[in-house]
Amino acid sequence: MGIHASGHRGSAASDSHEASFHQKTAEELFSRDQAMLLRFLARRNHLLATWAAEMMHLTPEEADPYRKGFVGAGFEEMDEESILSRLMGDLLSAQVEIEESQIRAMLDQKSVEAKRQLLGVV
Repeated sequence: MGIHASGHRGSAASDSHEASFHQKTAEELFSRDQAMLLRFLARRNHLLATWAAEMMHLTPEEADPYRKGFVGAGFEEMDEESILSRLMGDLLSAQVEIEESQIRAMLDQKSVEAKRQLLGVV
């Protein structure tokens, strides 16, 4: 038997049920947090790719698949350094004169913008 918050002793079955409930709740919260993180990363990457496409002067027909490539499967799991490296390579290949610090600043800016969009804050 365990002692509940009310100070009363509960049965082992009750304790087991309560532990199961807390584990399920924790798993649901984790799942929701993971889903929100994936939405955030997809939104941020979309915003970054849109900015990069504009910097490279891509046509709308070229920009759409470029953006989709940044939001597609697997990109949400890439770390920031990999994304920065990809952006830097793409921009330099397109003859865009840019410093890594500018891309990092844009990553930070688009992260804030993505959070605001997801939270509905303007």
